[in-house]
This record gives sequence, C-alpha cells and structure tokens, in this order.
Amino acid sequence: MKVKICGMREAANLWAVADLKPDYLGFIFYGKSTRYMRDTLSASRVRNLPAGIKRVGVFVNADLTNVQATASAYALDYVQLHGHETPEYCQQARDSGLHIIKAFAVGETFDFTTLTTYEPSCDFFLFDTKGALPGGNGTAFDWQILAGYAGTTPFFLSGGLGPDNLAALLAFHHPQLYGFDFNSHLETTPGVKDVAVTQQLLQRLHHESANS
Repeated sequence: MKVKICGMREAANLWAVADLKPDYLGFIFYGKSTRYMRDTLSASRVRNLPAGIKRVGVFVNADLTNVQATASAYALDYVQLHGHETPEYCQQARDSGLHIIKAFAVGETFDFTTLTTYEPSCDFFLFDTKGALPGGNGTAFDWQILAGYAGTTPFFLSGGLGPDNLAALLAFHHPQLYGFDFNSHLETTPGVKDVAVTQQLLQRLHHESANS
C-alpha cells in the first residue's frame, strides 16, 4: 500500500520526513490554505528530494497555465486537483503532459456515477471528507460508502487518517484502493509533521504490508 504525506511546508521538516521514505509527498499551492508553501519552500528544495519519492502539487480551481508552470518549476510528478475542475479541464491538463490525481469530497449522498467522465483523464482519484474546506478538514468519512465505487481508476483514501484510526484503516479493503493520504493527524502545527509519530506510523504500515 502506497503512503502519501501531504501538506509539507517547512524545509527542515520536509527533509526529516523525506528521510523516512514515504512514497509521495504533497505540497499545497492553494493560497488560502494554512499549509501553503510557496513562501517557505523553494522550488530547488522540492526538486532535490531523494529519488523514489513522488512530488505532488495540490491546486484548487487554478488556471491551467499556472498549474503547468508550477509543475515544471517544482518538477512535480503529479498535480492533485482539489476543486471543481471539470473532466474537460483534467483532459486538457493530461494532454499537456501532466499526471492527474483528482480529489472528490465524499459524503453520504455522493454519486459515484459522476466519476465515469473523469476516468479517461485521471491517473488516480482521491476520496476525501466532505467539509467546509476544499481539503484538510481533519475528519474521516464512513469508508463503507466507497462500496458504491465500481470504477477502474485506483484511488487514495484521505480525510482524518492517522495513528488513532490506523487499525481500522488497515482492516479496510477495496479492489481499487491504492494508497493512504495522511496530513493533519501527523502534525504538531499546520504544515509541520511530528517526525517520531510519522516514523512509527510508516513502520507499522510497512510491517503490515510485509505480512499481508
């Protein structure tokens, strides 16, 4: 199971977490987020992450030209679209050479049939908790809702994941589940991960994966 740690913002903390070798690290380019990182992390620091760690840039209803320029400057491997981007927008982004993670806010009435038109243009989906913010609400949704997803695009599970619900997380299964996305429940303050807690979580995930 792949692990994505999102919301990295501070240089020293970034390198400490990168040393733990998560599969993906996420950087938020949405200016209204408390984890906005353009002012604290240079493009060169992000570009020079250790080999094997995928760089993901998070955008919310951003102009595609801006997304393309940012992806080039920071050498992003994926762009995560966390707003109301249309299937047409995703296709244009993919046609320009970008790899796409499209996020969706999931609530009890979410209609999974609406994802069909996104499947051709997205590498992954990300299912997050529906809340007041585009992301980072810090609460989990009822994962059993995902039984309604019968598509073929693999997905990241997000929303309030952390040490407190790790046992339940490891017990959750879905044929298209690709990875877990962690953020606020690993933090001491917004954008700063607790390295010891993160290390313990990754060790347990790797142990469970090796024994499953």
